[in-house]
Amino acid sequence: MVQKGVVISRFSVQKGVNKALFSLEKGVNWVYYYRMQRKALEKLGNWKISPDRKPLLLKGVRQVGKTWLMKEFGRTAYRNTVYIDFYNNERARKFFEGDLHTARIIEELSFVTGETIVPTETLIIFDEIQECSRALNALKYFCEDAPEYHIIAAGSFLGIALHENDSFPVGKTDSITLYPMTFSEFLDALEEQRLNGIIEKSDARLLTLAQDGLVKYLKYYFYVGGMPEAVLSFSGEKNFKKVRAVQRRILGDYENDFSKHIGLASGEKVLRLWNSIPGQLAKENKKFVYTNVRPGAKSRDYRTSLFWLSRCGLVYEVNRVSLPNYPLISYQEPEHFKLYMLDVGLLSAMAQLDINVFLESDAAVFNHFQGAFAEQYVLQELKALEDVPVFYWAREGSAKAKLDFVIQRGSAVIPLEVKAARNLKAKSLKVYINAFAPKTAIRTSLADYNRDGVIADVPLYMIGRFVSACT
Repeated sequence: MVQKGVVISRFSVQKGVNKALFSLEKGVNWVYYYRMQRKALEKLGNWKISPDRKPLLLKGVRQVGKTWLMKEFGRTAYRNTVYIDFYNNERARKFFEGDLHTARIIEELSFVTGETIVPTETLIIFDEIQECSRALNALKYFCEDAPEYHIIAAGSFLGIALHENDSFPVGKTDSITLYPMTFSEFLDALEEQRLNGIIEKSDARLLTLAQDGLVKYLKYYFYVGGMPEAVLSFSGEKNFKKVRAVQRRILGDYENDFSKHIGLASGEKVLRLWNSIPGQLAKENKKFVYTNVRPGAKSRDYRTSLFWLSRCGLVYEVNRVSLPNYPLISYQEPEHFKLYMLDVGLLSAMAQLDINVFLESDAAVFNHFQGAFAEQYVLQELKALEDVPVFYWAREGSAKAKLDFVIQRGSAVIPLEVKAARNLKAKSLKVYINAFAPKTAIRTSLADYNRDGVIADVPLYMIGRFVSACT
């Protein structure tokens, strides 16, 4: 008999769309997930065949799709899967009481699940591992004493961080971070592989022909964002009200976590800072200002709250560089920064924007909030690439100038300006080029792709693809 907290997956195919049916702990309800292609599946595949493979720690914010990804990988890459969920599950945690001998743990897991655990053929999944510090610590022993077993453990950024000075197996795990779905993954989920193929080919003629469709779906993405449940809701009925309801519930869950994990007083500060983000991004100068959180506020009042939100993965802090030299991190100025959310759809929900704003003319959505949604979107695409350090550039004094982003690709430092709609005026970008003579500068907007000397005009809908191809 399968015990509580040990979930076995069942799969079926209906009308050509794979659906995974995962049992919940209570009753016989089922959660249906349309099969969504995540690029992280390729990373998991590389992990599986790596000769230096260690137990894998899959990190990410709550509700970003970690559980689905692990189960989908088990379904497609292994003969069978053993899944243990530690959330509110004392029975599952008991497996790790007493000694942490790997042979005993494997034997007990095999017995309670009724599955024969075979190295290389069975995927062992430990979900919500932050709820069981002993299981987190056990990863060390699987790395050292039983590396033949394939183990993926998932936990929230916050939960994992709370154990880093305690039972965290330093140096004994591999790690992958899961981000919200990219625009490319969003198109796949909506079965628009044809449009994705055009972006991949990067053929200027085809991109021009497909532009209306690509811009339409980009508007949808600005509203829906990349949280898997919101994308799933939209892919079914295209019901914007249901999407917004999903986003509000996700935001509510995050806000409930604030006081739950750090206490009522600190949680109130975090909530104030969190709620200020849409207003901060709506300014022409998007540099974060503490007095916009609360009149008279100082950095010392909210720096801990900012650190907490950043460690949770709920916000992205982009620091300024005045001198954009390689490596950029050596020239960052942490006291000057811009703050973005993890997802453009959640930003639109917090800003309470109506869907009609997104469906009107291009100028309405891409100019709204001083172009904040376009910037938020571009940052998300850059973050999903993982190996692209992101900063912004500004010059003070009589000849002020600022650029939305400066990124590092290999040893190259590349300026990147985000323009609203089809606006190609780029005074600050030209100031930067004259001052630092980069080999490549990127200007992204809704204008067609074009390369004119140093400046590459890149459509917003292909910015992730373009940057990933830069060397």
